[in-house]
Formats: sequence, structure tokens, C-alpha cells
Amino acid sequence: MNWGKGIVLTMVAFMLFIVTMVYFMFTAPVDDYDHQYYEKGLTFDKDYNQEVQVYKDHVVPLIKSDADNLKVAFAQQITSGKVTLGRPSDYTMDRVYNLKLNAQNELIIPLEKVSKGHWLLVFNWESNHKKYLYQHGINLK
Repeated sequence: MNWGKGIVLTMVAFMLFIVTMVYFMFTAPVDDYDHQYYEKGLTFDKDYNQEVQVYKDHVVPLIKSDADNLKVAFAQQITSGKVTLGRPSDYTMDRVYNLKLNAQNELIIPLEKVSKGHWLLVFNWESNHKKYLYQHGINLK
């Protein structure tokens, strides 16, 4: 075998490699990506300012959980808001609750239909004409 045949065989092997990679690229499943990526980037400053406002005003919600309920105590009366109970591993399990507080400024979320495991709580609320955003990870057992 001479060097010319070696070059041709190397080029054929490389071309087969490229064609194989192109085939796998076009038959691979579509990647899940965030379709709202750019819009979220544009609103980042607004969300960041709302998160900072929680600590400036010392209104971090106090979160306690037991076997039956998740109790969230707020430092002040809330005008309006919602809490999202998000499952990082499966977004189809996410739940959204309106913030309806009792007389002690507490929100009680029943956990009988909520799976055990890691959840992300995202609180959006308005109080005293200020908007707040707070996120907290929790493991439910």
C-alpha cells in the first residue's frame, strides 16, 4: 500500500464520519429550550429589583411545612399576589395559588395532592403599593 491509497482511505473514512454525524444531527429529538429567553432577559432588572425590595423592607415570608399543610406567614397585609409551587423535574406538576391570607397573615396550602420531593416556591405579591418577588426551594417529605 502506498501513501496515496492511505490518504484516499483516510478521506473516505472522514467523509463517512461527517455524513454519519449529519444523519444523527437531523434525527435527534428537538432540544427543549426556553422560548421566552429574550423576554425574560429584558425583564430581569424588574424581577431583581422586586427580589431586593423583599430584603430592604424585611418582609421575607416564614415558611413551615408539616405532613398535611404548608404554612407561609407574611410580615404585613398583602393587597394581591400569587404563589407558584414549581417542580423543577417536571413542569407539568406545577401549581399556582392566589394569596388569600387568614387573620394571622398566613397562607395555608394543603399538601394532600402534592408529590413528595423538591419544589420551588415563587411568591409574587403587592403590599403597600410595592411589588415583591421571593423564591425559596423546599423539600416536602
